[in-house]
Amino acid sequence: MKKKTIISKNPSFIQSINIAKDWCKDWDDDLLSDEVFADRIKELLKTKSGIRGFFAYSLSDSKCTLLDKLPSSIVFILRERGEDIVEITIKNLFMSSAQILNHQKDKNYEYAERSKNISDRCINLLKELDTKLVTKKINEMLTEINSMGNSFDNEIKYSEEQKTFIREKVNEIAQ
Repeated sequence: MKKKTIISKNPSFIQSINIAKDWCKDWDDDLLSDEVFADRIKELLKTKSGIRGFFAYSLSDSKCTLLDKLPSSIVFILRERGEDIVEITIKNLFMSSAQILNHQKDKNYEYAERSKNISDRCINLLKELDTKLVTKKINEMLTEINSMGNSFDNEIKYSEEQKTFIREKVNEIAQ
């Protein structure tokens, strides 16, 4: 196994996804210890693109078990990044929860299950992060939910049904 480090100090979103994919695979294959993996992730999470790419991959790829297992060294690194990690996790919780309903309406149960998996991973991660920060950020984002959207540009707003379902999912964090 060759040493895999970040080539650029500021990897793009796509590069960050690919880096996260390679490292998650190596970790899942027991080629990286939790601690080495955490050190690598720490470097990737130094930029917004790195954070976005890491979460785009680790939340959505069912083969990456990192966010299902949540080793303590990884939780420590994610807590260390604080608000940026909490915010992106909550946004992903909101979007994936809304998508569950969209996919169910379209009778696309495979995609609904994928969205549910992302939603569950977000909930489990939020339970491990700084409780005060999670509570504060969720409350802020819930007050803004009417202006938030179920699209990258917020053009398509969440429906009342989606907002109710998102609130139900948020309540699962406290369970």
